[in-house]
Amino acid sequence: MNKTRTIIALFFCLMVLNASAQKIRIKTGLEVLKEQNFKALEGKRVGLITNPTGVDNHLKSTIDVLHEAANVNLVALYGPEHGVRGDVHAGDSVSNSKDFNTGLPVFSLYGKTRKPTPEMLQGIDVLVYDIQDIGCRSFTYISTMGVAMEAAAENNIEFVVLDRPNPVNGLKIEGNLTEDGFISFVSQFKIPYLYALTCGELALMLNNEGMLSQSCKLQVVKMKGWKRKMDYTQTGLQWVPSSPHIPHAHSAFFYPVSGILGELGYVSIGVGYTIPFQLFAAEWINADQLAKSMNRLALPGLQFRPMHLKPFYALGVGEHYQGVQVHIMDYQKARLSEVQFYMMQELAKLYPEKKVFEHADQKRFNMFDKVSGSDQIRLLFSENHSFDDIKDYWYKDVQQFSQDSKKYYLYK
Repeated sequence: MNKTRTIIALFFCLMVLNASAQKIRIKTGLEVLKEQNFKALEGKRVGLITNPTGVDNHLKSTIDVLHEAANVNLVALYGPEHGVRGDVHAGDSVSNSKDFNTGLPVFSLYGKTRKPTPEMLQGIDVLVYDIQDIGCRSFTYISTMGVAMEAAAENNIEFVVLDRPNPVNGLKIEGNLTEDGFISFVSQFKIPYLYALTCGELALMLNNEGMLSQSCKLQVVKMKGWKRKMDYTQTGLQWVPSSPHIPHAHSAFFYPVSGILGELGYVSIGVGYTIPFQLFAAEWINADQLAKSMNRLALPGLQFRPMHLKPFYALGVGEHYQGVQVHIMDYQKARLSEVQFYMMQELAKLYPEKKVFEHADQKRFNMFDKVSGSDQIRLLFSENHSFDDIKDYWYKDVQQFSQDSKKYYLYK
């Protein structure tokens, strides 16, 4: 009996130890930099581009990690959209300030300028970038990274990327390349909407494929343990909100599900409710009718649940809305960005008087086109309000980009 109890106790101990060992499966670039005793920064005056997502595996801010390191001379901080400490709303300007924890100057990269000026970079030997991306072209942090790389090149400053996971994973590629005439801060580079690269891999590609005005002296501090098939929930890392409406790791999965349609203000996509980017709703929608219509499509890995809500702010605040919540049942099979186009299609069938490009505010078409990377998505879709009319265009660049980007893979 005692022997049996001992075996059971050992079994449970092993389970606990194994579970503990599996909690964090990777080391971010910051963790690897710490392991290397900050060798890449030693003897240099350091500027840091970061936000609240820049943390080590114990959730300590990169700002504080570098500021407290004996052999690192951190002299300035640079704030992207939402600011260094994450207290600025989406789209609002970030101001120059002083960091309340360290007393370091904070220069805004989302205000009068989005590119570091020579004055901002005075006395800097190396710019460090440490921000958790969400793997989607329209999220502005990669735009900040790219223009900062150009500024580093122009001012003969080194650029170091502390790599982090692509939370969507390193395999999902969706969407056409951004076209000439549609380059903007929400589509800064000629890459697909979902590009399946880490920020370090993307930096290498930008630097070597002529996507920047000038290439910089670039170093990527690689992660340890990350695999391309991993989404963020498989890394064991804690998620820090990358913006107020990306509160959870799975929020990164839903951002490309509805973000393009959300630019039109046509229906609520959950911004202003508790599940941003996870729903489609309006006062003129019948929830059960729409859920049946969407489920009838049998989209791989997806299911749609009828729901009723009253948004707390933004579109439809205080009104009774009906619609559907998107449920990802099989993440590997789901084609994320297609959902919003099928939604536009089915809404046009159910409510022909509400066809999206006949009903939405035309003043917002410009932003829709910028996020889409082309006006062809809108123009082709407008003909019949059918996803089939844009499907080939939406995927026309995927295969070539997949081939071209592989040479910059740092992980298998």
